[in-house]
Amino acid sequence: MNQPFSLDPQEKRLFVDNLQRFLKDEVAPHYEAWEKAGIWPRSLWRRFGEQGFLCVDVPEAYGGYGVSFELSCLVVDEVSKFGFGALASGLSVHSDIVAPYILNLGSEAQKEKYLPGMVTGEIVGAIGMTEPSAGSDLQRIKTHAARDGDQFKINGQKTFITNGQHCDLIVLATKTDPNQGAKGMTLFTVDCASAGFNRGRNLDKMGLHSGDTSELFFDDLIVTTADILGGEGQGFVNMMKELPRERLILGVGCVGAAQGAFDLTVAYITERQAFGQAVSDFQNSRYKLAEMKTDIELCRAMAEKYTAQFIAGDLTSAEASMLKLAASEMQGRVADQCVQMFGGYGYMTEYPISRAYLDARIQRIYGGTSEIMKELISRSIVN
Repeated sequence: MNQPFSLDPQEKRLFVDNLQRFLKDEVAPHYEAWEKAGIWPRSLWRRFGEQGFLCVDVPEAYGGYGVSFELSCLVVDEVSKFGFGALASGLSVHSDIVAPYILNLGSEAQKEKYLPGMVTGEIVGAIGMTEPSAGSDLQRIKTHAARDGDQFKINGQKTFITNGQHCDLIVLATKTDPNQGAKGMTLFTVDCASAGFNRGRNLDKMGLHSGDTSELFFDDLIVTTADILGGEGQGFVNMMKELPRERLILGVGCVGAAQGAFDLTVAYITERQAFGQAVSDFQNSRYKLAEMKTDIELCRAMAEKYTAQFIAGDLTSAEASMLKLAASEMQGRVADQCVQMFGGYGYMTEYPISRAYLDARIQRIYGGTSEIMKELISRSIVN
């Protein structure tokens, strides 16, 4: 059972108001420059932590608010609405993927070592799963942790790792027994200050430009049994247990991003004139807006339903996959239609709608492709 679903409406409103003010004052004026630079400053993590926007559902014993996961959803939703897709991605990995791994699977020593710093932004989290030859099929990973007494020597490579340039902590998926398939996988907490850890290049992406998506390399990196997360040989099982929250928060972000793109478009076509009238006065424009609004609201209702189920401890992997599939495909449709309604200006990078379009494309790929989502959903229907 997770935290209760309900939040005090006044406290929730105050939290959202403070977050919106922070995004307007400290992110919006600089975001385009960060996009051009290909990374936002490391200091931004500390600012988010100081304002109380990181790992909000981590228990108070480890520095968090100990509130409902609903509040964490609000962070990702609002950041996504603002059109800060790369930031939403990095925050969700840190607060909604890495922190829960530590909280749910970690020893008391691991929780005390990492969670307080993650709440403050002094420690940035990343998760090391994807490899050049292993994306959605995690059983194919090759990063190897060879045991020698109470120590393991890790060698291998990860790619497409969100927060890869800023991270201080990695939850790393390895093979401790290459002959055992899924049963031979083990997760470790890896301190990025460790000898043998090397950051590769910050990858040049189609979208999410300011997000530090990186290659990571492990060369004879030493960890101990105290760094095992969730039990030796239990890595695959534990990753499957944590996937519902990951796909749920991705779906929440998709809904927020689609809403943000929609709001930009409504504002633009209300002002834009064509043939002596506002573009919003044309029947086709109104019908397209109606379709998009309906699409967004359907996925929002689905996200709210599944968020309540997750908090109650009842969300299945198939349900989370349905949200991820529906919301990411919806975001792609909405972003495409919004660019169309902007006309030629929608293709110009100076207009935020073009960034919304580019950022939307990855949503159908990362966190499990739409094709993988369909496979997982179908398995829950027909065995």
